[in-house]
Amino acid sequence: MTSTANIDIEQLRQAAGQVCGLLKVLANPDRLLLLCQMTQGEYCVGELEETTGIRQPTLSQQLTVLRDEDMVATRREGKQIYYRIASQEALAVMTVLHALYCAPEQEKEQAS
Repeated sequence: MTSTANIDIEQLRQAAGQVCGLLKVLANPDRLLLLCQMTQGEYCVGELEETTGIRQPTLSQQLTVLRDEDMVATRREGKQIYYRIASQEALAVMTVLHALYCAPEQEKEQAS
């Protein structure tokens, strides 16, 4: 049976693999919290530690995973290293998650 839509199953498999990779990274509460914070802008390590409550060495380990997965990018200013979301896909997912789970009730009602 053939579908009328021109669906390339290999492209779908590739896309599914990419989505699984993204979701695997997001499935860790510390990484999710870090990305959630970074949806608000760029933060240095000290600010991320203070705002999220994630302490060293866990903070460094999770930031390394996010860097290795190209989810975040860094910028050095003197001794400070600043982190920001680099993945547009991760930012889009985090925006939806924020609207669903973190936004005040009024914002949630407007989003639905």
